[in-house]
Amino acid sequence: MPSTAAAAGTRGVIRQVIGPVVDVEFPSGKLPSIYDALRIEGRNPAGQDVAVTCEVQQLLGDRKVRAVAMSGTDGLVRNMDVIDTG
Repeated sequence: MPSTAAAAGTRGVIRQVIGPVVDVEFPSGKLPSIYDALRIEGRNPAGQDVAVTCEVQQLLGDRKVRAVAMSGTDGLVRNMDVIDTG
């Protein structure tokens, strides 16, 4: 598992959103650590501004992590960019 310092700032992509649970894919070897904060900011295809912070809860393998959103996930869609803030 990489150190938080090595993974912080790494960009990932949303692969699945189910309620407050968000699955995110990162580049090989750049998985965030458990409890790292992930930040999702941007505009979805419907034109809504989105800003959500998530916390990594599980390493799924195959370059993916499962995180839980700290606020509503309305407006999150697959392929939105995610930043590991450490």
